Amino acid sequence: MGEEIDRDTKTILIVDDEQPIVDILVYNLEKEGYNTISASDGVTAVDMALEKKPDLILLDIMLPKMDGLSVCKRIKNSLNVPILMLTAKDSEIDKILGLELGADDYITKPFSVRELVARVKANLRKVEAVTSIPTVNPTSDEKVKKENKIIVGDLELDLDKFEVKARGEIIDLTLREFEVLKFLASQPEQVITRETLLEKVWGYEYYGDIRTVDVTVRRIREKIEKDTSIPKILMTKRGVGYYIATK
Repeated sequence: MGEEIDRDTKTILIVDDEQPIVDILVYNLEKEGYNTISASDGVTAVDMALEKKPDLILLDIMLPKMDGLSVCKRIKNSLNVPILMLTAKDSEIDKILGLELGADDYITKPFSVRELVARVKANLRKVEAVTSIPTVNPTSDEKVKKENKIIVGDLELDLDKFEVKARGEIIDLTLREFEVLKFLASQPEQVITRETLLEKVWGYEYYGDIRTVDVTVRRIREKIEKDTSIPKILMTKRGVGYYIATK
């Protein structure tokens, strides 16, 4: 079911060893106009992802032969494809590990199909938005190049290279972490709520786990701050949200 691939529409790889869940997702995603392919174990999932190169992957953490976190890491080493982790564990560690390994998002079982479809659409929109960003002509004048950088205090973002420097040192961020930092840095000293970040960066208007934002901010802090217990760049306004300090 769903193995015939029409390249004019987006293809989603569903990886789950529970066939009833796969059937439900295949039915609902194909109803939304997506192509679907599926795998029931981790080894098959990696092989299928590398061969078929889907546009998005729904990946369960608990899988036979190879767990979902290992699958995520292997696929991300070869493909820049959005991965949405499915987890039955409501524990922070699985989510944090998943995000650290390159997963773009997660959703906890049991989930509503409507919410999952909304997440799929949001993640695919983000990929399209990033890939459609025009590249700057290398012969453009220096002024244009400068306009493609955001510099706030010790933080420098190069929007063309998707590169971040903190205190002059290049920081390795995931695309999602870069997008969060870019959104905050473009409005320095302005406190942005977690709900706004969820909507503007992840693309969720109603659905979405606020903890996704907190986990991502925590990861960014671990990379850009000298001491995460006393942050100097990415600040928290308790009970409100986050902001970038100018000094």
